[in-house]
Amino acid sequence: MRLGLGVQVDPEDLHEFTQLAVSAGAVPVATVTGRRDRPDSRYFLGSGKAEELRAVAHANDAEVILIDHALSPSQERNLEKLIERRVLDRNGLILDIFAQRARSFEGKLEVELAQLKHIASRLVRGWTHLERQKGGIGLRGPGETQLETDRRIIAQRVRVLTRRLAKIGQQRETGRQTRAEIPVPSLALVGYTNAGKSTLFRSLTGADAYVADQLFATLDPTVRRITLPGGTAVVVADTVGFIRELPHELVAAFQSTLTEARAATLLLHVVDASNPRRTEHTQAVDGVLAEIGAQAIPQILVYNKIDRLALAPRIDRDADGRVTAVWISAATGAGLDLLRQAVAERLARFARRARLRMPAAAGALRSRLYAAQAVRSETSGDDGSLELAVELPDLELLQLARTAGVQILEVQGPDAPCSAPDTYLQSSARASAAKLR
Repeated sequence: MRLGLGVQVDPEDLHEFTQLAVSAGAVPVATVTGRRDRPDSRYFLGSGKAEELRAVAHANDAEVILIDHALSPSQERNLEKLIERRVLDRNGLILDIFAQRARSFEGKLEVELAQLKHIASRLVRGWTHLERQKGGIGLRGPGETQLETDRRIIAQRVRVLTRRLAKIGQQRETGRQTRAEIPVPSLALVGYTNAGKSTLFRSLTGADAYVADQLFATLDPTVRRITLPGGTAVVVADTVGFIRELPHELVAAFQSTLTEARAATLLLHVVDASNPRRTEHTQAVDGVLAEIGAQAIPQILVYNKIDRLALAPRIDRDADGRVTAVWISAATGAGLDLLRQAVAERLARFARRARLRMPAAAGALRSRLYAAQAVRSETSGDDGSLELAVELPDLELLQLARTAGVQILEVQGPDAPCSAPDTYLQSSARASAAKLR
């Protein structure tokens, strides 16, 4: 069932809802659409449309009614009572898909927590076959007792899940702080569901990621390390796909999983270039990113599936020459070299400029820096030592600071210089080395 509020039903929205139903394992047998200026308080749809839906459900022997809107608990119960079939709204449908796709322990806990919070609001009068409405001494039926028992069980389980997820979150944060001492640039693939993120992830990393032409094919995040042109190592994370009207309880429950996007150095926003509603999908993803606090992270738009449009790969730049978008086909591999180049170029903006001194015997290190195109100038000292001006990411500078015989003289960040030999960079390197020992 799809109802347009104030406007005609959009065929693309209807198609997406059908895909959701299929992704959940349902076999659609009939579709009922309608239009109203405002939702009905009793059924959400009007009484006449509700009767039509009942007739269609019985004529097609449907087992469940899916509504492409969020229903209140009372609206859901009223429809179930009228149609005599199970009714599931959009939020419940997406929760069901997530429950099927969760594979990691943390993912399963997060889905269960979201489901319990969703179910808790729908317990009212859930045991009407046992309850008595009169009340009073001696007239209180077991229905209310059962409802209170259910509420108590759910509340206890919610507390247990919340504690477990908090503990997992602490473990993740500890690991994240450890990794921050040896910073590696991180990329997070974000985008509308079924935009081709997992296909791109597989093409970039060679990982055996699950790929399917369906909504929410990937739920649990996968992380792999790759090397960009110039030798820079980065970590790439494939995250869950977003969708319009993503249930708020899911966004709240998956805060820890979505941290992969929130903590990324650079976001690769994958867009299905062949989809006529790609602008709306891009806005929907930006809305979720804002909700999780990732709106300020730099982005590169990756327009995927250009093979369906017979377009050539290319890089788009703004007035300052900065990369804003890359047009690729993850399925055919077209444009992946341009994407790697664009990522390396954008990450170079996070690099630091530094002056370092090394002994004349460090010829191999000097050659490696020149091969990485990191050397900006070079001078020789009276003692035969070499003084190089380089531009490298923090990770590379930390490794240099740990190299025997190498002395960091000065470090300048993108915004402000860090002068003198006792720089933050060297302090971090010494602290990391001490912990590693």
